Amino acid sequence: MRGFQHRLSEFDARGIRVVGISVDPSDVSKRQSQKLGYTFPLLSDPDAKVIRRYDLLHPGAGPKGADIARPAEFLLDSDGIVRWVNLTDNIAVRARPQQVLDALNRPSPVGQ
Repeated sequence: MRGFQHRLSEFDARGIRVVGISVDPSDVSKRQSQKLGYTFPLLSDPDAKVIRRYDLLHPGAGPKGADIARPAEFLLDSDGIVRWVNLTDNIAVRARPQQVLDALNRPSPVGQ
């Protein structure tokens, strides 16, 4: 997510709003966001309602077997339609900001 913070101005210039979502409680998300200097929203979903809605729950993959969210990046249009998705089961693998920016330049079959 640091890479997205470093390139936030590029996303802003293209009208893209970067938002993170975590199963961590809001106080943990807030501390983490402040510690890392994130200026984009880092939302808390401790009951995993949104995470489940997008089928991103990774049961038992967190510390002490806690449920966590699978790493994922989505591009949603202004109508909330998913236009591009990057999903992985590996917590260490995430899309790079350039991959997301490149996805903005090509049509995607998702949501079409």
